[in-house]
Amino acid sequence: MTSSSDYGSHSWGLTLTIDHPQPEVPKELLLQVTGDLHIGGLMLKLVEQIQIAQDWSDYAFWWEQKKCWLLKTHWTLDKCGVQADAKLLFTTQHKMLRLRLPNLKTVRLKVSFSSMVFRAVSDICKMLNIRRSEELSLLKQSEGTLKKKKKKDKNSKEPLTEDILNLCDSPVSSGLSANPGLYSKTMTPVYDPVSGSPASSTITWFSDSPLAEQNCSILALSYPNCSPETLAEMYQPRSLADKAKLNAGWLDSSRSLMEQGILEEDQLLLRFKYYTFFDLNPKYDAVRINQIYEQARWAILLEEIDCTEEEMLIFAALQAKYHVSKLSLSSEAQDMTCESEVDEVEAALSNLEVTLEGGKASKVLEDITDIPKLADNLKLVRPKKLALKAIKSYWFVFRDTSISYFKNQESAQGEPIEKLNLKGCEVVPDVNVAAKKFGIKLLIPVADGMNEVYLRCDNENQYARWMAACVLASKGKTMADSSYQPEVQKILSFLEMKNWTMCPQTASETESVDMKPECFVSLRYTKKYKSKQLTARILEAHQNVSQMSLVEAKLRFIQAWQSLPEFGLSYYIVRFKGSKKDDVLGVSYNRLIRIDMATGDPITTWRFSSMKQWNVNWEIRQVAIEFDQNVSIAFTCLSADCKVIHEYIGGYIFLSTRSKDQNETLDEDLFHKLTGGQE
Repeated sequence: MTSSSDYGSHSWGLTLTIDHPQPEVPKELLLQVTGDLHIGGLMLKLVEQIQIAQDWSDYAFWWEQKKCWLLKTHWTLDKCGVQADAKLLFTTQHKMLRLRLPNLKTVRLKVSFSSMVFRAVSDICKMLNIRRSEELSLLKQSEGTLKKKKKKDKNSKEPLTEDILNLCDSPVSSGLSANPGLYSKTMTPVYDPVSGSPASSTITWFSDSPLAEQNCSILALSYPNCSPETLAEMYQPRSLADKAKLNAGWLDSSRSLMEQGILEEDQLLLRFKYYTFFDLNPKYDAVRINQIYEQARWAILLEEIDCTEEEMLIFAALQAKYHVSKLSLSSEAQDMTCESEVDEVEAALSNLEVTLEGGKASKVLEDITDIPKLADNLKLVRPKKLALKAIKSYWFVFRDTSISYFKNQESAQGEPIEKLNLKGCEVVPDVNVAAKKFGIKLLIPVADGMNEVYLRCDNENQYARWMAACVLASKGKTMADSSYQPEVQKILSFLEMKNWTMCPQTASETESVDMKPECFVSLRYTKKYKSKQLTARILEAHQNVSQMSLVEAKLRFIQAWQSLPEFGLSYYIVRFKGSKKDDVLGVSYNRLIRIDMATGDPITTWRFSSMKQWNVNWEIRQVAIEFDQNVSIAFTCLSADCKVIHEYIGGYIFLSTRSKDQNETLDEDLFHKLTGGQE
């Protein structure tokens, strides 16, 4: 036996709090320890004192004052800096968390509160059958986006009930036979999965997932739209400042949930943070495709991203795909098998090019030294501040990444009137198919801001070729790049969807279809048109997508979303060094855009491809970035922590390093090196 005097003056008392559900376990214990006792030894000593036989492997010490986990069990108390005043909580590392998915369904599952968020998200995605977890992250809703909802809840007389899919009690994980009554009614597929997402192949990829077998399709299927009343209650950003609130709460991927103040049973949003959807494959990505589609759908319905009336009707037609096809589903369609649908979608994918940078090499690439060029008569429109737009026809030549224009074709051998270098410019479609308007808006960076130029094309084919060339040139690529032809096809297929005419049977269909069109468009259009008018217009647009399978319709929806000018932009309110007013910074997968907060006009664009380095001055919370040609910028972030923007930039650069040659494992160390900072 060791007497207390043998400890000498080096021993001291350490009070430990124990987080355990059983009442017989003491809440606090005082242990006599020395500074050279390691963390593992302290855990052993504590468990011996508790005297309850159970698996303690998930337990660890959480240091309340320092907001950190003591996970290095070989470190001594002295090395950790633990002294007598330290408050250590002995608690489980895995705790229950509620996650709201992009389709607005809530799942409840056990998540590691001690792992870095990057790793925790990876584990969550494996449970939910979502590949490419690096594209997602966890978002804490900011107070500004909750106010309207809370106010409404307070006045509501009926108690609020939320359907939660409880994955911790999954029959698969507990080895019991499947119980169809386990899941909430709203999570039950409301239409035949045979004509929906091909979920069968997903099971082979995630065989150990709680969602495997019969439950795999639960998150891969779409459900009826919410009512217009529910839509009206949801947070809808009205300005760029409102949109900035949506991105304020991204969690730090390099720290754990517990370190960021997340508690057991808290609710977080699981969202696609990075808009670079890599290697979308219907065979394995039924859940992922559906959740991307749902995130896109809500972004459009809540007007988080702007689109024209014509585009809104296309999105409505694609959403209404199931509703309309259900009414006229032939027996032949019902007999379709999942495998045939997968083949059909794979064929469609070769044309869709759903990845952003996309592009498969063409079978025969012409002489690589012979860079193609475009030459055509186009109209040039230059907006004038105090007068009408000046429209004039010129002979345009597109070569490399520049556009030159001449008085006429004969003078094309001489000096051009002007040469526009499109590298780093913003390319915005200015199209109205019904009015036969095919315009391209170019915002070209100049010393004092952006030079605004409009090009007008005569028809769809001319527009698709010039638009594709402009998009590639803005990224520093020429028409010799393998992604040029797929880009042309993508633009043409989108224009084809927009090009519809009134069919005689549409009027009679309008009378018979009870489709609640208010569920398929944003509130702005429900106020503008009567219900019957909207139904008729959606059914008109639906004619162009009626032959698609449901999965192809989702992929088309994602593609159309990617075609919008504002796609992939996350907004933050910032103050640039030397500026006296606040600006908005748009962060995209390949560039940063400085935007005037009052007008919403882009001021300057900086491409990641020309970025030399970026860092953060953690003392003054300022992000500094250096670009080629001695261009440097610095700003502080006002709507979120500067670490959020720092991580966005590093995250997009990390995602650009992915290739199809790699296996599914990620270089986690590289991610943290690019995003973690030196705080």
